[in-house]
Amino acid sequence: MRNLKLLKSLRSSELQGPGSPLCLCVRADTGSLLVASNFSITEYDPRSGQVLSEASLTAEGFLQEDGSGEVVGLQDLAELESACLATAGGDVILFNLNTCKLECVGSVDSGLTSMSWSPDEELVILTTGQETIIMMTKDFEPITEVGIHQDDFGEGKFVTVGWGKKETQFHGSEGKQAAQRKIQEVQPAAAWDDRRPRVTWRGDGQLFAVSAVCPQTGARKVRVWNREGVLQATSEPINGLEQALCWKPSGSLIASTQRHPNKHSVVFMEKNGLLHGDFTLPFSKDQAKVKDLLWNSDSTVLAVWLEDMKAGEDQQVNTYIQLWSVGNYHWYLKQSLDFGRDSQKAPVSILWDPERPLRLHVVTRAWTTITYDWGWTTERSPGLDSTDNANVAVIDGDKILLTTFRLCVVPPPMCSFELQLTSPVNQVTFLCQPHRTNQLAALTSDGQISVYRQDSGEQADKTKDGFRMVSRPLVLHKTFRVTVHQEEPLSLRQLLWLKDELFVGVSPGLLPTSSTLLMLHPAPDAEDALAVRSAAVSVKNSPLLHSSSGLSSVFLGFRSEVEVDGVVVSVVHCSQTGTVALQLEDGQIRKLLWDCLEPSVEEWRDSSGCCINFPVPCVQTALCSIGGEEHLLGLTDRSHLYAGDTELASNISSFAVCNDFLLITTHSHTCRCLQLSTLSVKGLQAALALDGVQNDETIRRVERGSRIVTVVPQDTRVILQMPRGNLETVHHRALLLAQLREWLDNLRFREAFESMRKLRINLNFIYDHNPKVFLENIETFITQLSSINHINLFLTELKEEDTTSSMYPRPEGSSAQTPLVSGQKKVDVVCDALRSAMESMDPNKFFLSTLTAHVKKTVPELEIALQKVHELRVNPPEAPGAVNAEEALKYLLFLVNVNDLYEHSLGTYDFDLVLMVAEKSQKDPKEYLPFLNMLKSLEPNYQRYTIDRHLKRYRKALHHLSKCGEEHFPEALQLVKEQRLYTEALRLYKADSSHYKALSCAYAEHLVEQQQAEQAGFLLWRCGELASALQAFTSSSSWRNAICVAQQIPLPPDQLALLARDLAEKLIEQRRYSEAALLLDQYAKDCEEAILALINGAVWEEALRLIYMYDRQDITETNLKPALLEAFNTQTTFLEAQVATFTRHRTRLAVVREQKEKARLDMLDEDGPDCPDAELYSEASSVLTGSKYSHSNSRISSRSSKNRRKAERKKLSLKEGSPMEDRALMCALGDITTTVDKMREEVHSLLKALVLFHFDKQAEKLQQAFSEALQMMEAAVPEVWPESLQSNQTPLTGPNSTANSIMASFQQQQQQQRPAAPPQAAEVLTPPKMRNSVKWKLTVLT
Repeated sequence: MRNLKLLKSLRSSELQGPGSPLCLCVRADTGSLLVASNFSITEYDPRSGQVLSEASLTAEGFLQEDGSGEVVGLQDLAELESACLATAGGDVILFNLNTCKLECVGSVDSGLTSMSWSPDEELVILTTGQETIIMMTKDFEPITEVGIHQDDFGEGKFVTVGWGKKETQFHGSEGKQAAQRKIQEVQPAAAWDDRRPRVTWRGDGQLFAVSAVCPQTGARKVRVWNREGVLQATSEPINGLEQALCWKPSGSLIASTQRHPNKHSVVFMEKNGLLHGDFTLPFSKDQAKVKDLLWNSDSTVLAVWLEDMKAGEDQQVNTYIQLWSVGNYHWYLKQSLDFGRDSQKAPVSILWDPERPLRLHVVTRAWTTITYDWGWTTERSPGLDSTDNANVAVIDGDKILLTTFRLCVVPPPMCSFELQLTSPVNQVTFLCQPHRTNQLAALTSDGQISVYRQDSGEQADKTKDGFRMVSRPLVLHKTFRVTVHQEEPLSLRQLLWLKDELFVGVSPGLLPTSSTLLMLHPAPDAEDALAVRSAAVSVKNSPLLHSSSGLSSVFLGFRSEVEVDGVVVSVVHCSQTGTVALQLEDGQIRKLLWDCLEPSVEEWRDSSGCCINFPVPCVQTALCSIGGEEHLLGLTDRSHLYAGDTELASNISSFAVCNDFLLITTHSHTCRCLQLSTLSVKGLQAALALDGVQNDETIRRVERGSRIVTVVPQDTRVILQMPRGNLETVHHRALLLAQLREWLDNLRFREAFESMRKLRINLNFIYDHNPKVFLENIETFITQLSSINHINLFLTELKEEDTTSSMYPRPEGSSAQTPLVSGQKKVDVVCDALRSAMESMDPNKFFLSTLTAHVKKTVPELEIALQKVHELRVNPPEAPGAVNAEEALKYLLFLVNVNDLYEHSLGTYDFDLVLMVAEKSQKDPKEYLPFLNMLKSLEPNYQRYTIDRHLKRYRKALHHLSKCGEEHFPEALQLVKEQRLYTEALRLYKADSSHYKALSCAYAEHLVEQQQAEQAGFLLWRCGELASALQAFTSSSSWRNAICVAQQIPLPPDQLALLARDLAEKLIEQRRYSEAALLLDQYAKDCEEAILALINGAVWEEALRLIYMYDRQDITETNLKPALLEAFNTQTTFLEAQVATFTRHRTRLAVVREQKEKARLDMLDEDGPDCPDAELYSEASSVLTGSKYSHSNSRISSRSSKNRRKAERKKLSLKEGSPMEDRALMCALGDITTTVDKMREEVHSLLKALVLFHFDKQAEKLQQAFSEALQMMEAAVPEVWPESLQSNQTPLTGPNSTANSIMASFQQQQQQQRPAAPPQAAEVLTPPKMRNSVKWKLTVLT
């Protein structure tokens, strides 16, 4: 749905010469034109107007001096820096462009009728006057010569398998009469046909086609030859085939023209000569003749050069050039250039530029050269509000195909409606005024501007045949005629409709390198033909606008014109700010100050005052606001997107700006949507450089080659066109979420709900977007939705998940909304709020939604829902439209499984309700009636116990069973044991009852089984079971409670002493020496055993106290001193081992770190200084080049926390070369440091005992060894745990950083912050804390 828009035109009339131009060629390397006439050949630069080289063809005798000679072919040969031309006399001439000399490289006596070079300039085809084809190399060495007319079909001759005769074949819609139809004889070629052969090459140079008049029939026939000069195929007889011939560069079709009895068509042939499609030219029979057809280099545009058949009253004929393109198998006439009846202005040669696909060169009979530069554009209405219909206008000859995408999506070539004009349309523009952007103006080839607007009158909503009218067509409102004197077609371009009856257009300036901006406006006085408010230059040849509306004619005048130093190639307007920006052909940007008395043009500057220009010219431009500053976006023909002088991306295929969003399609087949107000230019550049992450709403995949047609304002629809021409409508997630957020902020819940339901957006977003606002306006939500089904749908989709943090993240810069009620679950809060509001508004109307709110809660309130249904059955409502109990129960069964609902109804103990549910279920009455009858026969409490036990509600069952009397207590005790309801059972019985004692004993047995004997002892103690309590306390080593119970029994002294010895043995096994000594001393009355227990536990001071208390100094010599010396030896040996291990690990850690640093430097040397991986190589990294250990351990995630800790520990292997050896060494060093630091109190106690018994040497040795160990470890902390490991890594920025390295740094930080780091990893990087405040040294030893 694109149009061809004229970007610029260059007219040069400085070239003059004798005779008339005959051939035109373009030099690809310089862009200059080669023009050959019947007198000379000239190289001409139209930009400077200078003749670069020239040579006379008559002086050398190649052409006759009277001008009767003719040049039949001209070709630029870049490799030879020459031009090759062929004359009708048979000479092939090389014109050296450097020396301006002519050289005849060959001659044909019979003369030449055409010359055609292959696309690779390796071969040349000459057709001679003897109807032969000569194929030569680029060095003009003959390869072959064959006759044009061949009797054979060619190598591609069709094979007939002989399946029946023509009379027996199926002929489709033509019927059986087609079998008897005689083949019509082919009519001879038209009288105006020059009878010369036409040669055209395929784009790859492997095939060429020749169209020539057949001597036998006099009609034209097309033959296809290969590169070796072998005939491949001959076309079928085509009646009315004309001389024009051009092979599509892409190689698919050969274009020619055919005159039918009732129409004139451009037809296409395949390489086998068969017809394959056509389109009709917009001319009546015998009105025009086609002089030539020309494909542009990328096969997107077909130029048709036509001329009237009959001369007018002035004996002159009109000449046209039409530009056609195809889309969705429909041919569109995109541009029509009318050169008028002046024979001097008529083209004599036209040519597409070989380097620029959309540049067309024309040379006229008067030696004037015109160069047209076209560009593809989509004409869309510029509105930003909901009044804009998202119109897109497509030019198709004298019709405008208009589609209103807000109302309907119609695939091309169809449209919403057509606008029929009297002349071919050259340009379409929409009104730029807000709320009136649906109005349209069209500039036609005859210089008229037709204005269309929506009819304000009443129109029927349906057509006569009963179909509903979706979009109302525009009607012609006014027509202006531009009577500017124009030297060539399309002198007015880049038309822009700023205001009502105010247009801006661009015309060629006084100089070839300048342009004139025309401000076209009605004159204030109708009698005044011209009204000049301000003029930058003289108003000579100033344009007039003539208005025709109905039968009245009013002359409208000219306002002003502004001369621009530079060729304007684009004019764009911003609807929000009213800014008009101009782009010059070299990429410079200008701002037009149009809304003032004296319009002027100034340079485009940014907020800092710097002049901003595009680095290269752009073919599509748009104004937008990025981060609060206005910028001009531009897309080049090389897919580079610029914001001023900043390149944003380099793979963009199309873009569009809608409100606050920039939408782009890329060559990687994605559609991006970015909010401009939240981004700066640098941020936009970075966002486009990154690939989308999970749940990234700004990106979505699209079909290959998709382009943006338009975006519906204040909507979520984006219209894309595929390469083959069909349309697709997508609702981009970013646009959709932005629109939903706006609707929810404005409390437009209905629009938001409908859109979310249709486009499958999770309905939780309605609440999650702003919980506080939703709960405060919950009645508005219910009123707007109104529909019970919609409310139920919203309730059933409720989840605890916060969709704004998982599925639809909030835009950057927006504040997160906290839930209104903290500590409660979201589903419960919403259900309760909705239920409360619906019950207060209309409980009868919203009864089903109320049931849904009960059922949808985290813990479904089925009993309450069933009770409400039961109440509805007992007291049916009298309000009209209210729901009855049957409907409510049926709906409840739809929400809940019938078996679950039956059980919950049974749990209400209401048998009427149970029967009501059972009747609606698929249960057999034989299944539930006996059970219900049995229940009805039981005592009420036992009945409820039976129901609860059946429903496995054991706590309630126990509660009801406890009320059933003494005879049911064994059953209750059994239930307690089976379901372990001991705590609940103890609350139901009195503490002084026998039932309570029995339950306590049972509970104690259970606790003993669960290895909780001490708690069992308390239960037994308080209920009077002292023997059992003593046994429980003894087994749990609770010696104090055991002694208390033993004395309460009471036990005899000998048994008490025996109990104390048993308890002391268990305490010694548990290394509780002080408590064991206390039992042995006070209750077993054995002081010696008590002292020995203290000595074994290294409790030196307490052992001395008992020795002197009981006057047992003999134990000092026999046990205490040897134990002190043994303890000294043990501590000394342990310290030495720890110090040696610490030193070994410390040395190895230094080696490992040195190896890692070397690996980092090696990587830096290989990848260069900009390698982000080298910059981000952490000292604590566990990656070693060439390691054979794998880092993946995905199975760990499913393990328990204990097993995960074990697995993490296994990773820290001290084996040399392991991937995490440095971490393992740090962990081992930390453990050693912590172990040694914890010995402070133990060493201090041992030192005091050694000094007391004169073991000074041993004490000094121990103190010195321990002190040295602590000092060494404390000094090693900064080396083992450097500060760089403890602080977070900062992003890498600076002059030496690249965009990739900075982005990689930020990504690494994000990845480090996402998962919670294991505690062990944090401990490894944290140095151990030394308890230097603990005083352990003895001053007497220093």
